[in-house]
Amino acid sequence: MTVSNSSSRNSGDDLFKAALWMAGWLAAMVTMAVAGREAVSQLSAFQVMVLRSVIGFVLLQPLVFSAGGYGAMKTKHPWQHIWRNAVHYGAQYAWLIAVTLIPLAQVVSIEFTMPIWTALLAVIFLGEKMSRWKLAAVILGLIGVLIIVRPGSGNIGTGQAISLLAAIGFSISIILVKSLTRTDSVVRIIFWMLVIQTIIGIIPAIYFWKPVPNDLWGWVFVVAVCGTFSHFCMAKAMTYADATIVVPMDFLRVPLTALAGWAVYSEVIDIYTATGAALILVGNLLNLKKTKARVTT
Repeated sequence: MTVSNSSSRNSGDDLFKAALWMAGWLAAMVTMAVAGREAVSQLSAFQVMVLRSVIGFVLLQPLVFSAGGYGAMKTKHPWQHIWRNAVHYGAQYAWLIAVTLIPLAQVVSIEFTMPIWTALLAVIFLGEKMSRWKLAAVILGLIGVLIIVRPGSGNIGTGQAISLLAAIGFSISIILVKSLTRTDSVVRIIFWMLVIQTIIGIIPAIYFWKPVPNDLWGWVFVVAVCGTFSHFCMAKAMTYADATIVVPMDFLRVPLTALAGWAVYSEVIDIYTATGAALILVGNLLNLKKTKARVTT
């Protein structure tokens, strides 16, 4: 059997595991889009993010102790964790603001300018190889996103611009997470995410703080659960496959979020969204099929 260096560890079994973890990520992120919009409709995004981190920290404790307790959470790369979480905090804040300004499908569609930044950064900083099939998947996905967003229609405004900033931030965060998975466990990465983002956000959260209505606690809890364990799923997926394989799987979030927007908020799924989603799906299937064929022949 002959395999390239970039795919030697991406066996069919590893790809299947990565796909399962990404399914968890997709479910959590689609759910969080709805929960985040509901929570931020009455509370500051700063407050929601701190509550997410604090509740998430409590929820993470069983995994922390099963991994060896707080002593096992020590890291040799504190600054890498700090930079990763500072960038991710800003991107997450922008994302929460964007979901209140434009349709959910548009937020996620614009967010998927992210893979082109992620792919380029992974090649430059992580030494991953950009095969023609990976490149084709990214190109098809981005074409699909452009069809959905239609930047030439003159409809791009504040919400779209904020979504783009979030996408750039998320792409940098993903690269830093991928690098951290080489030295730190997934639980350790999530542990420091919750600690550092709580520290970053506590002052602005206190400034904008107000009592949480009883009917909103459920949405805040959902944001905390999805916001914590979605990253666990993404980090686990990164341990089984390269970023340039994992990230294109995330394209499926576009049609799934569009469906959620239609079901919950009656947001219209037009022909452009349907066509773009189809191209995104084709790109994902092409990428996975060709990668699997390369490692089994």
